[in-house]
Amino acid sequence: MSSQRIVVDPITRIEGHLRIEAETDEAGVITQASSSGTMVRGIEIILRGRDPRDAWAFAQRICGVCTLVHGIASVRAVENALSYEIPPNAQLIRNLMIGAQYVHDHVMHFYHLHALDWVDVVSALSADPKATSELAQSISSFPKSSPGYFSDVQKKLKNFVEGGQLGIFSNGYWGHPAYKLPPEANLMAVAHYLEALTWQRDVARLHTIFGGKNPHPNFVVGGAPTAISGMDGKGGGMGNGPQFHGGAGATALNMVGLQRVKEIIDQMRAFVDQAYVPDTLAIASFYKDWGAQGEGLGNFMTYGDFPEQGMDDPSTYLVPKGVILNRDLSQIHEVDLNAEDQIQEYVSHSWYKYQEGKDKGLHPYAGETEFDYTGPQPPYDHLDTDASYSWLKSPRWRGHAVEVGPLARMLMMYATGNEQAKELVDSTLRTLDVPIQALYSTLGRTAARTLETKLIVDKMETWYNNLVANIKAGDLRTFNETKWDPSTWPSTAKGVGFMEAPRGALAHWIVIKDGKIDNYQAVVPSTWNAGPRDSKGQEGAYEAALAGHKLHDPKQPIEILRTIHSFDPCIACAVHVTDPNGEELVKVKVK
Repeated sequence: MSSQRIVVDPITRIEGHLRIEAETDEAGVITQASSSGTMVRGIEIILRGRDPRDAWAFAQRICGVCTLVHGIASVRAVENALSYEIPPNAQLIRNLMIGAQYVHDHVMHFYHLHALDWVDVVSALSADPKATSELAQSISSFPKSSPGYFSDVQKKLKNFVEGGQLGIFSNGYWGHPAYKLPPEANLMAVAHYLEALTWQRDVARLHTIFGGKNPHPNFVVGGAPTAISGMDGKGGGMGNGPQFHGGAGATALNMVGLQRVKEIIDQMRAFVDQAYVPDTLAIASFYKDWGAQGEGLGNFMTYGDFPEQGMDDPSTYLVPKGVILNRDLSQIHEVDLNAEDQIQEYVSHSWYKYQEGKDKGLHPYAGETEFDYTGPQPPYDHLDTDASYSWLKSPRWRGHAVEVGPLARMLMMYATGNEQAKELVDSTLRTLDVPIQALYSTLGRTAARTLETKLIVDKMETWYNNLVANIKAGDLRTFNETKWDPSTWPSTAKGVGFMEAPRGALAHWIVIKDGKIDNYQAVVPSTWNAGPRDSKGQEGAYEAALAGHKLHDPKQPIEILRTIHSFDPCIACAVHVTDPNGEELVKVKVK
């Protein structure tokens, strides 16, 4: 095999448009990879001059998947700028909404976006339903596991295949020799894929209860958009302020609604415990070699989230904040999102320009969003990776490229002594019989997403119980009116709203002048992970993680998909630019 350049464009089963170019040596091993975000948007420009209290409604539209997390980051940015405290009930409601986003998002990613890299759908046609039932019952208590159930699933799949179209299972590399699961495990996974479609529809209702709708639930600066009715039927919580900026849910939350929330949490936990966790372990047991592939940087960062006492008290965060360098779990470096020398974005290899030059790093408070497209017109032949090649910027922490996401969070909780995180990680390593070094890999990244889902869905019960206890004690407040009036604001203010989104560390920086947004910058998880090389030539997390992969078949590069999907890319969140008047900048024609 001669050396060559492999192009995968677009990477499918992700949010947005991502192109991967990989150079291989004569043995088919990737020596260098380049990650290019090939789509454009521009929320940062659109927000200039608007009322900060309205920013969340626009910021949510950064992405069609991550709508909730951008809304949360946006309201937190304004609250941070104005030193605006929120009531305890509002914090609990936000935790529950974010937690529900994690569970929903991670389960959907595993079954509908990532599992098909490991599960050969067509192979399931040769499975024995009785043997599949025995396998399923041996690993979990999932109620749908009879031979008849799996036989029915197999018949549905057979109808897809015999009809000449695989429908939702189209365009896979079915039959690829890299697939290792026996037919029965494939059939079980396909069945749970279909079950997850119904499950996700039901659990999404938690957002509608607290936020009025899903996607794009409602939020409000200063609290939560959820009036609460007490045990006596009397309402409280919202006051008069937010009805013109953000809006509340359609009706007040009563005990009937709270009971429905409890049912949804129980439904979430049951599927995680009975399907998601055992399926992950079962599939991973056939792919232990991937515990030594796909790490890349070895640097990990978290901003922290899920506070017990408010965002100003990091000691109460479920997920601590910090940076791990070079796999050293014994030393956690401090993260300061306001320090100009810590978080900086570079555009050396991006289709943007800075006034002081493309090699300059800018803190988001001083961030600039000006396009500088000098590349080829799509569809691309090959990108000029020595120049600019992505609509993503290259964020760095103190000059270091870092990975964010579930693996970073589980490592941070493990390193700082979270007992449940430590038990989940250690028990998984024992079950799979792999060393701790396997955490730093494609397999480890995928397992970490499952483990944190278990940890968070368990914690949701605590937040729910605390909310109910507050209501029973007579505390119905969900909104703080004290700083709602812009006449009480300083003439100039700046703040950062941060959180741990399902895909990793997310922050929005805002500068407010005379009651209006003067500058707004969002640095999102997939910018950290999918960004291009910086001015020093340092690779982003995707690029670094692909080096060393041996491709069995360059025409079916499933190895690239496995590692890229393990990050759960969201490129729509990560790109920046559009014309402020909404004019079309780039037209892509597919022939």
